[in-house]
Amino acid sequence: MKRLVSFVCIACLLIVSNSSAAPALIALKDLKLVATIGIPDEVSGVVTTGGSIVIYGTKLEKSYAQAINISGEELWTIELDPASQSLASAATTDASGNVWIGGSISQNTLTPTPAPSSSALNPDNVTSLPQDVDLTLKSVVLWRIDQNTHAVSSFTLPQTAPVLITSLAADKNGVTLVGITSTNVGFVVSANLLGEFGKPTLIGKSSTTLDAVVRHNDGSLTVVGASSETLNGKKLVGITDGVIIKISKTGGLLSVVRSSATKAVRNWNSASSSLLLGGQVITGSKTESAITKFSSTYVPTWTYRFMSTGTAFTSGATSAFFASTAKIPQIATWTPKSARPILLTFDSKGRIIGANSAPTNQREVLGLVTSKILGVLCISASKEAISIYTPT
Repeated sequence: MKRLVSFVCIACLLIVSNSSAAPALIALKDLKLVATIGIPDEVSGVVTTGGSIVIYGTKLEKSYAQAINISGEELWTIELDPASQSLASAATTDASGNVWIGGSISQNTLTPTPAPSSSALNPDNVTSLPQDVDLTLKSVVLWRIDQNTHAVSSFTLPQTAPVLITSLAADKNGVTLVGITSTNVGFVVSANLLGEFGKPTLIGKSSTTLDAVVRHNDGSLTVVGASSETLNGKKLVGITDGVIIKISKTGGLLSVVRSSATKAVRNWNSASSSLLLGGQVITGSKTESAITKFSSTYVPTWTYRFMSTGTAFTSGATSAFFASTAKIPQIATWTPKSARPILLTFDSKGRIIGANSAPTNQREVLGLVTSKILGVLCISASKEAISIYTPT
């Protein structure tokens, strides 16, 4: 009898020990090189359409787009506006596979059309000019590349001052561009699929930037970025707050959700259609990437912070890409000696279920794209070149 009791007690201890054991570490895999696509000064980003990868950017003050296949072979190259000085800075694709590229263009060779008046929120008299904005590029430009013919259509919206377009989103009803004006004001404008622009909305007046946009089925928008001023009655919490802004179908500001860190510089630089957000958190000398999944009402459902260089890109509901600078406890053998890009994959509950790293010569993350045909594509840069990688 005593032996039976002892056996039962030992068995119970083993069960308890196994159930409380730490979860298995995630095995680290490599990212596989797809292609090296250019130098940092000439490439702005990458989108996909069908089985093609479209690279866009600016060379010698002229904007271009180039398509390659998954093997890195060139399919076509297009000058978007050979006659005009321009800057191609953001892009997306619509449901039909057409490529939309947004940017800025010189008014010198344009025939201006009347621009709708803008609605400014929280106006004040403080101005600041970003050093990287070319003062001659005073029109917003939207290029459309037809998926089948690759013909380029160009649509312009003249402005009184330059606007740097930072993000585009498109669906079956239209396309939305967001960015920052030369006076540090958030800029939002939508167009239909014919390229007819609506009325721009300006958010803030002195220290607000918008870095990503999501279009919703009801016509409303979610835009994210950073702000150091009061927006829609919501006052500044930290040094600079990450902001999530809901905009109505008619361009009205519906709500503002600010980050809550009181002594931090924060920014949301990426947002997926499922509201997986990525951004930067700087507190004192510590820099981190924040990855947070939000509900449709902007309530966090799960979140992580990782030591990094700051910028983080997200895609879908499960992928995040950033340059890690420290050990991540859930990942085996991950102890980077310097900044190194890593792709993390999450499940629906926010648990890390996959990890892929770029080579040690890659230092900066530039984008993350998910394609039904091509899968996940990670864009990163070394000192000399920009490359595209995919998980192995």
